[in-house]
Amino acid sequence: MAEKRPIWTKSFINISISTFFIFVVFYALLTFMPLYVLNDLGGTAAEGGVAVSIFLLSAIIMRFFAGMILEKFGKKKILIIALFLFTVSTVFYVFVGSFAVLLLLRFFQGIWFSLVTTVAGAIAADIIPPERRGEGLGYYGIAMNLAVVAGPFIALTLQLYMPAQIVFIVLAVIMVIGFLCALGVKVEEELVVKSGKHKLTINDFLEKKSLPIASVGFFISFAYASILTFISVYAESLGLIKAASFFFVVYAIAMLVVRPLTGRLFDAVGPSVVIIPSIIIFGVGLISLSFTESSWMLLASGALVGLGYGTLLPSFQTLAIQAADKHRSGYATGTFFALYDSGIAVGSVSLGVLAGIAGYSNLYLMLGIFVILIVFYYMWMMPKEQGSSH
Repeated sequence: MAEKRPIWTKSFINISISTFFIFVVFYALLTFMPLYVLNDLGGTAAEGGVAVSIFLLSAIIMRFFAGMILEKFGKKKILIIALFLFTVSTVFYVFVGSFAVLLLLRFFQGIWFSLVTTVAGAIAADIIPPERRGEGLGYYGIAMNLAVVAGPFIALTLQLYMPAQIVFIVLAVIMVIGFLCALGVKVEEELVVKSGKHKLTINDFLEKKSLPIASVGFFISFAYASILTFISVYAESLGLIKAASFFFVVYAIAMLVVRPLTGRLFDAVGPSVVIIPSIIIFGVGLISLSFTESSWMLLASGALVGLGYGTLLPSFQTLAIQAADKHRSGYATGTFFALYDSGIAVGSVSLGVLAGIAGYSNLYLMLGIFVILIVFYYMWMMPKEQGSSH
């Protein structure tokens, strides 16, 4: 029996730490932006929402060009350039003086966030031995999921005691460390040289082979937008705002407990054994949220969401990359995250309208049923069990 090739190489550790810091800053700014617009720039709640969504808009647009850019210039070069400009734009928040300048900065930073997260995901997939990709990308996904807890915690804790400029300086320092980690990443890559004039086709913007699983990711992230956007508002309406701060902590613990097991299962037995139960558990977590009346029920729902949704994102990303040829891992990652980010953006807006009509409790009930039905969509879109190692 061949010896397993290692996942935890120096390059994998560096790209994982760098990714963790990128997402810490992303989630910290996502949480802090509405408060900053209201308290420091004298804006409205609606303007706070615009400051969040304009970042996502530029990120989604850039996803469609990311694969082409990576193929032309190389992954390591784009990683360093995009991460440097993402770091610089984090520093620039210190000097923002008006809402118009903030919007320009948010749009600019969204471009580099999109590019750097696409290239980092593609590099992580390339570094991991193909036969252990499900397990490896599961570990890599922990960086993003832990940042969901760390980012908002850092932003919301600091803003209680310090002015906004200090919050931005701390986030800039975090990004500088993330940039330094990325310098230690080694990437083996072959640049694809296209001879003569190249006519642009859909393949220059998307990886068609990754679209089926990316579309499943769209519907899952659409439902997950209700957690990201409304969980604190819902908890406050129930008088459980203190417990809400622990929701993502419980979520992260539940995810960390099962991640090593689900990653290995994915590689050994196949994706559906992991994905179908995870979708159902995520749906049940949303349904249990709709019946929540106490702190322990809110936290139990957080554990179910962590067990379910926390496993789905890296599993979907792995399938998207496995569906494509190796040199198109950047296109596959960009395609997956374009649809994933779109799901969150569409969900944040449309579910807010639905919550206003039906109430949050009914919203979570409807979404829970919707998520469980996604199992059938997944089975329809992925009729053949995709190989788990190539």
